Amino acid sequence: MKDRAVTWRLPVPAQETLLALFITVMQVQGTIVRNTGEQIERPLTDLGNLGYLLLIASGAVIAVRRRWPVPVFAVTALVSLAYYTLGFPDGPGWLGLFVALYTVAAYGDGRRSLVIAGAGTLILAAAWLTAAADIEPRAAIGWVYFRIGASVMSAALGESIRSRHVIAAEAQRRAELAERTREEEARARVDAERLRIAREVHDTVAHAIAIINVQSGVTAHVLGKRPDLAREALRAIEQTSSRALREMRSILGVLRDDDTGDDDPRAPYPRLEQIDELATKAREAGLDCTIDITPPPAPLPSTVSNAAYRIVQESITNVVRHAGPTRVTVTLNPGADAVEISITDEGRTTPAPQPGTTPSGRGILGMRERCRLLGGELDAGPLPDGGFQVRARLPLTGSHR
Repeated sequence: MKDRAVTWRLPVPAQETLLALFITVMQVQGTIVRNTGEQIERPLTDLGNLGYLLLIASGAVIAVRRRWPVPVFAVTALVSLAYYTLGFPDGPGWLGLFVALYTVAAYGDGRRSLVIAGAGTLILAAAWLTAAADIEPRAAIGWVYFRIGASVMSAALGESIRSRHVIAAEAQRRAELAERTREEEARARVDAERLRIAREVHDTVAHAIAIINVQSGVTAHVLGKRPDLAREALRAIEQTSSRALREMRSILGVLRDDDTGDDDPRAPYPRLEQIDELATKAREAGLDCTIDITPPPAPLPSTVSNAAYRIVQESITNVVRHAGPTRVTVTLNPGADAVEISITDEGRTTPAPQPGTTPSGRGILGMRERCRLLGGELDAGPLPDGGFQVRARLPLTGSHR
């Protein structure tokens, strides 16, 4: 077990009381020691021990400096003015004043506290110089300049400490804000990844189920009459379901944190290069599918290629589900800055289902979300002469490979 250091500190009121006691003793004792054996005009005992009382008052008031910094500074300044104006002997009677000046600057609000400290120092300097006009010997006036300089340095030190506290507090605030921002960004990334997985799962499952549904219907229809056609339909169902399982495994693999021990790497997301497989499956499902793709001048970014594949896949799935056997034309034209996609079908060639039997889904909404993520746009709707068309534009600028 690690030893834990125990930190013990006096309460703040006790610390301030000890500081006030120390300053009071230093002011009184230091003044007595400094003037021992010297001829002084007015001893501390003069005027009813007023010199002692002034030194004690300017030290004792330090005990409440943090609670009332400006009043404490005012008291110590007035005591200092009275002390030196009345001609009491010089000594360390300015300790309380310097601590009060430091406190005003350190615990103030910056501009206002500096104005108070500066104005007080100017008044004190003028009074000290006036009181020392006839001081003898003249070399003793150096203590007056010392008091002025020390007052300025006390205020500057207090302002420096205050500035450091302000900077530290601002740094802490920014750190907390950055932490909150990171948490929000992490949540946004999680939500975006969840939405992406949901779209991938929807597109993969919907397409596979639509193809399997058509092929299973064919199997049931020709099972007793054309075993060879039934066998082909079952083989198509097997291939479609196997491919859907592989894609699902690849999509959901990002949710696994441990190694499953599978030696096969995760399959890449489908791209436009695999669109011929979509056309083959569509033809097996009864569609007359025509693919017209202009070769791109350069390889498409993976995000654009995957989105284009999913849009074509979802469009064909919708045709299989809602229109049945019909003619479908897929046109893809990669330009310099965008890929334009068009999927058009000629509409239902068999009687339409009864109202309420046509399933509804989120396929078109998912396609629009894919386009928006890439900064593109999608338009889908029925044609005037029948049929349905999906048009999408996927920009290449800003896409990641």
